[in-house]
Amino acid sequence: MTASSWLSILAICALGAISPGPSLAAVMKSTVQGSRAHGLVTSISHALGIGIYAFLVAAGIGVVITETPWLYKLITYAGSAYLAWMGYKAITSASSLINDQHQLQQQLSLKQAAIDGFLVSFLNPKIAVFFLALFSQFVTPDSSVMTQILMASIVTLCDGVWYCLVASVAGHGKVLPALRKRATLINRLCGILLILVALRILFM
Repeated sequence: MTASSWLSILAICALGAISPGPSLAAVMKSTVQGSRAHGLVTSISHALGIGIYAFLVAAGIGVVITETPWLYKLITYAGSAYLAWMGYKAITSASSLINDQHQLQQQLSLKQAAIDGFLVSFLNPKIAVFFLALFSQFVTPDSSVMTQILMASIVTLCDGVWYCLVASVAGHGKVLPALRKRATLINRLCGILLILVALRILFM
């Protein structure tokens, strides 16, 4: 692959990462309900899920998902249900949020933050379709395993760096208190967004 090919992949992946959606809502939810650390954990686990998908698609497994309708639908329904559940939890927890940092962190464990981040990305088979469309322009039968790993690594880094940046800014000592003053509104908005995305996935 040429340098221009690698730059093209980098640019497309960066644009894909910064586009708002359920991933952004999940990272913001973890940061506001927990802390900067919670947001970072969600960001890293989300990037891990993205990276696994990217490597599987680059290795050719993504074709199995996209050409097996029942498997695609199964993952889609599971992902939609999880997004809807996250949205419901965000909305129902909004009324009970308080400003004490310790009690806020108790509402969301680091383990749950990691699970949320990973499943939001991994239970979205449309990511496989996106990578299949992208990588089909660059992967050839002669592509080595190292090339596939590098492509997946670029995707993972773009996603991880962007959302870690979001979590770092939102979780800053001067920013987070202001966000927590509006925690109820933020969580309700994040919850509504997650539910709307779940419905959109189901009825598209």
